[in-house]
Amino acid sequence: MGHKVHPKIYRIPQIYVWDSKWYAKRKDMPVFLQEEVAIRDFLTKKLKDAGIDSIGVERGPKEATVTILAAKPGVIIGRGGQGLEDLRKFIEKNILKFKIKVKINVQEVRQPALSAQVVAQSAAMDIEKRMPFRRVMKQIIERVTSAGAKGVKINMAGRLNGVEIARREMLSAGKMPLITVRSDIDYAIAEAQTIYGKIGIKVWIYHGETFSRRDKFEKTEKSNKK
Repeated sequence: MGHKVHPKIYRIPQIYVWDSKWYAKRKDMPVFLQEEVAIRDFLTKKLKDAGIDSIGVERGPKEATVTILAAKPGVIIGRGGQGLEDLRKFIEKNILKFKIKVKINVQEVRQPALSAQVVAQSAAMDIEKRMPFRRVMKQIIERVTSAGAKGVKINMAGRLNGVEIARREMLSAGKMPLITVRSDIDYAIAEAQTIYGKIGIKVWIYHGETFSRRDKFEKTEKSNKK
């Protein structure tokens, strides 16, 4: 029997850190968790065109800080910062019910081609535009490898190109050591909604080996890669 493990959660104890940083008592845990899921769902749907890589939530007793890592920060900020202000007001009013204040930070993804989430989202948009899936997969592999990745793998499943029987296709290039714990592997899942149904897209990007913990929300990453 195969034993499938999420690449990121598999490496949390060694090289990654949690995107959520807060503490709650036992009675408050369900409420806090529900509010964070609502914040993430709202931002993911609202900022679909911004190329979001990750959303970090750091919650304190009086203030919650939401950090958005995006490929197009200008789409989020808006003219004169009005976009951020609208997001902050909506989260405080409709999700947190004015219990605590919200601060939103936006950081730019330095290399969007090396972000698995951004790549998966762009692939889903191309599939929704009825581009041939093989062309999309080949373009992604070429773009990611040219950006400096050590390895890349992409998997698509569903009624590809509108055929009657769903199937799974996979293309890869370079190395992909999923078993090695110190391997810095970025992984993401996206869905493309077509007239024939949903097509699932999985992307793995191998950045090399790292020997220290890495927090992607820190502006200066301190990671030793080989």
